[in-house]
Amino acid sequence: MVLMLWLKCAVISFLALFLSSLPVFSAEPILPERSYYVYVCAESDDEVAIVRYGPNGTEVVKTISVGLYQAETEAPHGINVDPNGQYWYVSLAHGFPFGSVHKYATDTNHWVGDVTLGLFPATLDISATTGLMYVVNFDLHGVMAPSTISAVEVETMTEVARISTGIMPHGSRLSRDGTRHYSVNMMNAELVEVDALGFEVNRRLFLGDGVQPTWVTRPTADGLLYVAGNNVSRIFEIDVHAWRVRRTFKTGPGPYNLDVSQDGMTLVATYKNGSSIGFWDLSTGVERARVESTRTLPHGVVISPNSLYAFVSVEGVGIEPGTVEVFHVPTATRVGIVDVGKQAGGIAFWKIEK
Repeated sequence: MVLMLWLKCAVISFLALFLSSLPVFSAEPILPERSYYVYVCAESDDEVAIVRYGPNGTEVVKTISVGLYQAETEAPHGINVDPNGQYWYVSLAHGFPFGSVHKYATDTNHWVGDVTLGLFPATLDISATTGLMYVVNFDLHGVMAPSTISAVEVETMTEVARISTGIMPHGSRLSRDGTRHYSVNMMNAELVEVDALGFEVNRRLFLGDGVQPTWVTRPTADGLLYVAGNNVSRIFEIDVHAWRVRRTFKTGPGPYNLDVSQDGMTLVATYKNGSSIGFWDLSTGVERARVESTRTLPHGVVISPNSLYAFVSVEGVGIEPGTVEVFHVPTATRVGIVDVGKQAGGIAFWKIEK
């Protein structure tokens, strides 16, 4: 009896050890019944592509040439769709000397208007409350000097205010009610909150000596936002009510862009220096998966409103095309991939369609 019990325990232990050594695979989700659309910039080709992921897989459904000067590369950098889904806006970073933002209709993709702003306008966001658009003037040129955020009335494409913030502002994102604007100053190691109605700086949060932040997310319903510390391999979780760093996540090299799922469960980060994408469980602060990108230099990321899919732009190098990779967020599984123009960068979600 004792021998039989010992043998039974030994078999169970062996099976447990054997099964624990097997690799664990997440089943790839089937293709969705609905179609998901994003806009993505190709900075070196002066193009914006509409990418669809749906029942037929991943495909480019249209490519729109942007810019005014055929002989120049004007570098479409930041892109976003207004809250009503009727217009999309793209920043052209290079100009003579100033850059601009251009407005297009989503139904026809025809040009509607433009506005000239500061030096190297980059990321942008549009308020659902006021209709104002906020654009960071990154100012990549010449001597490093404090730069600005432009507020634009989008009906007439008129700049109505310019707010001085710091050196190399980036990552333009508004609060859910549109009353506060958040950006980071890359060379001042700061997170900046702007009164989006009064056009003045409310608060500044110093992130630490030598930190070069590159992105900030929209605050969650719980009042948390996330900042990418690109050169220190850190993501900072900020409590906007207490205005302090709540948690710090140690990441892969070069976290560059971030997005948080609408359900508040997952943070997706692109690691530009590490050629990978990280999936973070925000309840535990643990990176549950890290996936290598198919090409080098992953850039932007946006998550669908239903929290199911993350769309990542990958720049590539040299003559390589850019790429859009699609990930199923719950399983961190790559489910789609398609090539776009060279140096794919800014990316924005448009719509879900049956």
